[in-house]
Amino acid sequence: MKKFNIYWLYLIIGIVLASVYFMHDNTATKEVSWTEFESYVDKGGVKNIVVFADKREAEGELTDSMATVIFGKNDKPLSEGHVYKGKILTNIPSSDKLDEKVAEWNKEGVFTGEVKYEKSSDFSAFLWGFGPILLLIVFWIFIANRMSGGGGGGGVFNVAKSKAKLYEKDGEIKVTFNDVAGLSEAKTEIAEIVEFLKNPQKYTELGGKIPKGALLVGPPGTGKTLLAKAVAGEANVPFFSMSGSDFVEMFVGVGASRVRDLFRQAKEKSPCIVFIDEIDAVGRARGNRLNTGSNDERENTLNQLLTEMDGFGTNSGVIILAATNRADILDKALLRAGRFDRQIYVELPDLNDRKAIFNVHLRNIKKDESVDVEMLARQTPGFSGADIANVCNEAALIAARHQKDVVQRQDFMDAVDRIIGGLEKKTKITTAEERHSIAVHESGHAVVSWHLQYGNPLVKVTIVPRGKALGAAHYLPEERQIVPTQALLDELCSLLGGRAAEELFLGRISTGAANDIERATKLAYAMVVYYGMSKRLPNVSYYDSTGQDYGFSKPYSDERAKLIDEEVSLILEEQYARAKEILTQYAEGHSQLTQVLLAREVIYTEDVERIFGKRKWVSRTEEILEESRKKDAEGSLTEVNNKTEESDSLSTANEEPPMFNPDKVE
Repeated sequence: MKKFNIYWLYLIIGIVLASVYFMHDNTATKEVSWTEFESYVDKGGVKNIVVFADKREAEGELTDSMATVIFGKNDKPLSEGHVYKGKILTNIPSSDKLDEKVAEWNKEGVFTGEVKYEKSSDFSAFLWGFGPILLLIVFWIFIANRMSGGGGGGGVFNVAKSKAKLYEKDGEIKVTFNDVAGLSEAKTEIAEIVEFLKNPQKYTELGGKIPKGALLVGPPGTGKTLLAKAVAGEANVPFFSMSGSDFVEMFVGVGASRVRDLFRQAKEKSPCIVFIDEIDAVGRARGNRLNTGSNDERENTLNQLLTEMDGFGTNSGVIILAATNRADILDKALLRAGRFDRQIYVELPDLNDRKAIFNVHLRNIKKDESVDVEMLARQTPGFSGADIANVCNEAALIAARHQKDVVQRQDFMDAVDRIIGGLEKKTKITTAEERHSIAVHESGHAVVSWHLQYGNPLVKVTIVPRGKALGAAHYLPEERQIVPTQALLDELCSLLGGRAAEELFLGRISTGAANDIERATKLAYAMVVYYGMSKRLPNVSYYDSTGQDYGFSKPYSDERAKLIDEEVSLILEEQYARAKEILTQYAEGHSQLTQVLLAREVIYTEDVERIFGKRKWVSRTEEILEESRKKDAEGSLTEVNNKTEESDSLSTANEEPPMFNPDKVE
C-alpha cells in the first residue's frame, strides 16, 4: 500500500474550506412576512426574485438604496465600495399567487426584474452543519493510521516491534573480507562462522554444533561493525542489524517485546545473522545500580535477551553477533558459553595491519611515488582503522587546498600533524621571552631523549603553536609488547627534561610543563601500584583487571598509602636529578639547539645529529627510518629545510614527519 502523506489531508481541508467560502452567500439576508415582501416590491426596492417552489419560498434581491434602508450601517453587511447589498426571504402562499402578483407589479411598473424558478440546495447548510464532524472523523482516522505505523513510522501500536534493519541476500551489503584490512586473527575466527552458515552439514555430520553467537570486543574505530558487515556479505544470508539502544524505550515491557519480535523474525529468515551493535546499552551487569524500588526496564530487556539466546536450537541457523568496547561491564550471564560461545578481540592494528589498512584507503587516492606506505605505517602507532582513514582523507583535502594534482608525502605528514596536534595557530601571539622559554623547554626534551638508551627516536622539535600545545617534541616510538623497568625510567627522565632545562638555563620554572608532570606522575604511580617496580614495594599490584574497582574502600592501609606516595616521589626526584645531570653535561649542545630552534622554529633529527653526533643506541625503528631516508632522492631533505628557513616564522607547511605518538604531545 502507498504511504499516506499528511499533505493530502491539508489539501482536502483547504478544498472544503474554499468550497464553503465560495458557495456560502455572504450577502445580508433578512426573513420577512409575505405582506412586508409585497410592500418592499411596491416601493421598487426588489430587483430580482428567485422562487423555490419545492419549499414555497421566495428570495428577493434588494436594490442598493433599499438594502441601506433595511439593514443600516450597524448591521455591517458585505459591502463593495461602501454600497450595501441584501436579500429578503419570505414564504409565499403558492406559486400561482406569486405569478399573479408579479403580473400585477409589472403592470404597475414597480417590478421589472427577472423571476427565476429553482430547486433549493442544502449542500451549504449540510457543510456548515456536518462539515466539522466530518473533519474530526478524517483527523481521527489519520491519527489512528499514524499510531498503528501506517504512516511510515513505528507508531504507538507498533512500539513493541523490533527496529532491526533487514538486509536481504544480494542486497545493499557488498562488504567482504577483502575490504577489511588487517585483523587477520579476528577474520580467521569469524570466517569459520561464515563456513557454518554456508555449509553446516560439514560440521553437524561430525557431531559439532553451530555456535550461537560471537562477541566482538575492542577499542573504538578498530572495525568491529565493518567486520560484522563483511560476515553478512561473505555468507550471503539475511542480516538483521540494530543498536543496543534500540531496545530501550520509555514504555514498560517494550524492550523485552522487541527482543522477542527480533528473534521471531530471525527464526523465520534462518539461516541468518543478527548483529547487535553497542550491546552494553542493554547488557550491563545486573545489580550494580541503586534500586529505587521501580521496575528496571533495562534488566527486563536483558533477561529476555538471555532467555531468547537459550530458547532456540543450536542448529537453527541463527547466529548472534554483538560488538562492544566495554566488555568489562557486561553481565557475566551474557558472556558465558552457550550464549556468546566466542569472544573475538579486535585490537588496535600493529605495523603490518596498518600497512594493509593504508593500502585499502589509498586505493582511490591519487598519489605520487614519494608516498611511502611503510613509513606512514611506522609513523602512526596506536592509530585505529578509523584514524588511518581520517589521515588519508585529510591528506587529500590538504593537497586539494594547495591546488595539487596528486597527494604527496608531505600532505600525509601534515595530515598526521593536524590530527594529533590540532590546527596550527598562526595568529597566536607569544612574546620573545615566552618563545625563548618554549625553545629551552623543547630542546631539553630532545637532548635528554637523545642520550637515553630507551629514548624514543626523535623526528622533529617545533615551537610552532598547534592546538593547545605551544610546542612539541615528536618521536617515533618503539612498539614493545613487554616494557622493561629501565625503559619506563628513561621515559620519565625524558618527560622531566623540559622542566629541568627551564630550571638549569633560565633559573626559573613555568606552567608549561604541566602536562609533562601529570603524565610523569601517573607513570610513576603505575610503576609502584600496578607493575610492582618499587624497591620498597616489590611484586605488589593493586590493579583490578575485572574493571570492578574497589568502590569507596582502598585495597591497602593508610601506612601503605603513605609508603606509595614516598616511593612515587622518590622515583620522580631521581629521574629529575638524572635529567639535570644529562643537561649539565651537554649544556653547550643544548644552547646551540635552542638557538637553531629559535631561528627556524622547527628542527629535525639531522640537526640534532650535527650537534651531538649519532646516537649511541640505535633501535630497530631508527634503522628502518634511516633505510627509508636513503630511498628518498638526495637533496629532498635539504630542499625541505631550505623552504622551511625561507618561510614565514609561523608557517610549518614544509615540516618533515610530524608527531606520531599522542602521548608525546605537551
